Amino acid sequence: MPTIEDVVCPFCGCLCDDIVVRVENGEIREVENACKFGAHRFLTVKKHRIKRPMIREGQEFKEVSYEEAIERAVEILTNAKKPLLYGFSSTSCEVHEVAIELAEVLGAVIDNTASVCHGPSVLAIQEVGYPSVTLGEVKNRADLVVYWACNPIHAHPRHMSRYTLFPRGMWTDKGKLDRFLVVVDVRRTETAEMADLFIKVKPGYDFEVLNALRTILRKGDIPTNEVGGVPKETLKELVERMKNCKFGIIFFGVGLTMSRGKHRNIAEAIKLVRDLNDYTKFSIMAMRGHYNVTGFNEVLTWESGFPFAVDFTRGYPWFNPGETDANSLLQNRDVDAALVIASDPAAHFPRESVRYLAKIPLVVIDPFESLTSKIADVVIPSKVVGIEEEGSAYRMDAVPLRLKKIIEAEGLLSDLEIMERILEGVRRRLSKTREAVAER
Repeated sequence: MPTIEDVVCPFCGCLCDDIVVRVENGEIREVENACKFGAHRFLTVKKHRIKRPMIREGQEFKEVSYEEAIERAVEILTNAKKPLLYGFSSTSCEVHEVAIELAEVLGAVIDNTASVCHGPSVLAIQEVGYPSVTLGEVKNRADLVVYWACNPIHAHPRHMSRYTLFPRGMWTDKGKLDRFLVVVDVRRTETAEMADLFIKVKPGYDFEVLNALRTILRKGDIPTNEVGGVPKETLKELVERMKNCKFGIIFFGVGLTMSRGKHRNIAEAIKLVRDLNDYTKFSIMAMRGHYNVTGFNEVLTWESGFPFAVDFTRGYPWFNPGETDANSLLQNRDVDAALVIASDPAAHFPRESVRYLAKIPLVVIDPFESLTSKIADVVIPSKVVGIEEEGSAYRMDAVPLRLKKIIEAEGLLSDLEIMERILEGVRRRLSKTREAVAER
């Protein structure tokens, strides 16, 4: 049975790169080292697949060729006055590059799933900076680990075993014995059960608690006995541990980005880390969800200067979250067509956004059936990046890794091939339109 080692897992932002996959007769038979989510990703890759391109006719789908589906997608996008391109967090950076070019050519808006998860983190980072490190440095150096408003046991199952609590690092060679784990959350999670110190915060009071920690760090005291449901003595204990550690790290999740305060919560957490660096070495990192959501933010920033929710309708990139993000555009009915790739907004967006998405012409590119594919006008199946197609992706610490091709996917095109064909078709169609206008 052929064995492929050092495979990168295309599931979450950890991008675990030590996976071992065994293949027999073109099928994945065994997976080693992966968490339950990663193993499921590899072992069930053939299930719930979209097998053929489809175009909606009335209430039913009709199977068509790739050429017909791509031509219909080109027609939809070029006929639209303001199309939306959305998704991109579960596909490669190479696809991102082509999609951004497509958005520029169309004069479209391009956005990814960060706008409904860690978008506030990106805004805060732009405002106050990002004193971060790599996960390798955390593994080798961190003796104090803080998980704030996140539950890695559920969302990133190997995060603690690979990078924070259990691994033996260069200067933390005793594993858990060399580390102190703090969990801050609104409820006692599975991760909190493993903590040396659990701090329960009242929902919506993260900013106040972070600000109180900064005040204690600078002034030594606060004029109240508790903040956000946390006793002053507990806050003082945490500050002392932070000040006196050799290397500390705060990992924060969507519980911080999508609660009251949003990007202000993240900015305050970053300021706390900045203040702690007057005493010791301290860093902070966002717990990114989809395996290449970070990659899209990186690539779009190279290309446009902005990380998500970029509007090209003015002929240049315009960035104004709350106006140019996908959910706001759909809520305000400000787009008239959409292309969704490697995402399922119908399963996660508010009802009104999904209702409008179902009304406008919609193109979906995805390997798997989803709620979004069921309301689409054009459905184009693709290969799974990291299993059936290689590509580049960025880990949550912005370290780029190369995903491997493990098995063949007969009869399917990759996301990259599909997007390149759509871009080519859009260019050709717009060129013909310009020529027709010039002849008049």
